[in-house]
Amino acid sequence: MIDLFDGHCDTILKCYLEGMSMCRSPGHLDLERTRKFGRYAQFFAAFGSPEDMPGRALWEVFLEEAALLQRELEANSDRVALCRTGAEAEAAFQAGKAAAFFSAEGAELLDCDLEKLRIAHKMGVRAVNLTWNHPNALSGTNAKEQDRGLSEQGRAFVREMDALGMLVDVSHLSDPGFWDVIEVSTRPIIATHSNSRSVFFDTRNLTDAQFTAIIKKNGVAGLNMYAGFLGEAPGIDTVIAHLERFLSLGGERNVALGGDWDGCTRLPEGIGGIQDMDKLYEALLRRNYSEELVRGLFYTNLMRVVNEVCNM
Repeated sequence: MIDLFDGHCDTILKCYLEGMSMCRSPGHLDLERTRKFGRYAQFFAAFGSPEDMPGRALWEVFLEEAALLQRELEANSDRVALCRTGAEAEAAFQAGKAAAFFSAEGAELLDCDLEKLRIAHKMGVRAVNLTWNHPNALSGTNAKEQDRGLSEQGRAFVREMDALGMLVDVSHLSDPGFWDVIEVSTRPIIATHSNSRSVFFDTRNLTDAQFTAIIKKNGVAGLNMYAGFLGEAPGIDTVIAHLERFLSLGGERNVALGGDWDGCTRLPEGIGGIQDMDKLYEALLRRNYSEELVRGLFYTNLMRVVNEVCNM
């Protein structure tokens, strides 16, 4: 069986907005479909947008989504467990369960506040995107205020995440913000759902220089399955093209998966949801990529970073 550790999904938001269940749903991901995998771990992201939730306090949205996640985990406690470390994930696997890690997509969910960051850490959050598409008090984004890097508040936020053993996620961040994180953070960093800008130009994707910097930090970048960040009429071969660009830069230990499941509208041809990721695995083996490299992409590389950073 294939082991899979995916770095990003918005399934919590789908459950929150549409009343879906983590067990079975019409979306891209549910626990029933992931039973086909061996060891399965997933970062489940809390998310809230001022556009989608006008007038809502995003901290309250975060707390409500955290409570929803807890209810779903309790309802499916025979299948999945909340994990904060690699050791806890291993214990879940040994018990025949999936490992659910908790993340926050956009520090505005935490009001960009250090005390709320600490509260989120106590609640189990182990990765935070500093921004989503909207600029916040920490930084500009790849979409808006693209020339604005980390504020002093943003730098303090990164330092506190390092101290707490939380993964700094640079997906969605502005280019200057990315380089500020590289300067400030002393830990491996992650871009949970970002592809190669050299293969397909979009400011959401990583430049060669950025991916090389992630390599030097011993971090990972997760391949995003959103068709809009892959290319024109993408298929599995397009996903592999992004992977091969990263591999050409020396990233064998620094590529992972971050499907953006339930957070995007279009997937590449041949991929209808997380249940189809075995097609990518098999396609890579047919191209004579080693089992070790493919296992690294699917599981080992991201777990290595979790083990190194999320140890508190």
